[in-house]
Amino acid sequence: MKKKISIKIITLFPDFIDQYTRFGIVARAIAQKVVTFSAIDLRLFGLDARKTVDGRPYGGGLGMVLRPDVLYKAIKKAKGTASKKKTKVILMTPQGKPFNQSLAKKLSQAEELIFVSGRYEGFDERIRKFVDEEISIGDYVLMGGELPSLVITEAVLRMIPGVLGKFESGKAESFSEFMLEYPQYTKPEVWKVEGKKMRVPKVLQTGHHANVNAWREAEALKRTKKRRPDLLT
Repeated sequence: MKKKISIKIITLFPDFIDQYTRFGIVARAIAQKVVTFSAIDLRLFGLDARKTVDGRPYGGGLGMVLRPDVLYKAIKKAKGTASKKKTKVILMTPQGKPFNQSLAKKLSQAEELIFVSGRYEGFDERIRKFVDEEISIGDYVLMGGELPSLVITEAVLRMIPGVLGKFESGKAESFSEFMLEYPQYTKPEVWKVEGKKMRVPKVLQTGHHANVNAWREAEALKRTKKRRPDLLT
């Protein structure tokens, strides 16, 4: 039976999310019915005539904080009648666990992922009691959680059989085996640029698969040692 997953992103900018789903592997996965995808407009759960979703922080400070009651209603609507075991609600926050390929693989086993994208100065602390995971895609600050949600979505979808042209192509990429990917080459065989000749390694032109694989493994290890030695530990 084909693996399927539902992805929902709670956001103040649903049009931004919808645009992303029209391209690349996300659009392909939707067309293949591997994923159902929806952007949930947080404003629909806002209060009063202005559809207010935020408030000033208690204790003072700059900016506005997203209200817990508004977020809670959006999360409840997104979950519907889905079983808690089959659904994961993910809060996108710089305070969350770092995202990596191992976590992408783990999340790909879920049947439904609900991402809560923040804006302004963040969330009311109390909403944390109603999420399953908190994830960060890096130690830097963005305008909101939409881009991180889409980054994780794409990484997760690549782990699902049938989404890529060949599932095996996903296994050979950077981080899949805790190493960076080996160097890749294509035509021309000899590239003349700025007075230099840059050649494709001869071993890649031999057609000897064992030698090619050995070269790729050695190059991947060399590159990982140089650029990301932390992956080897």
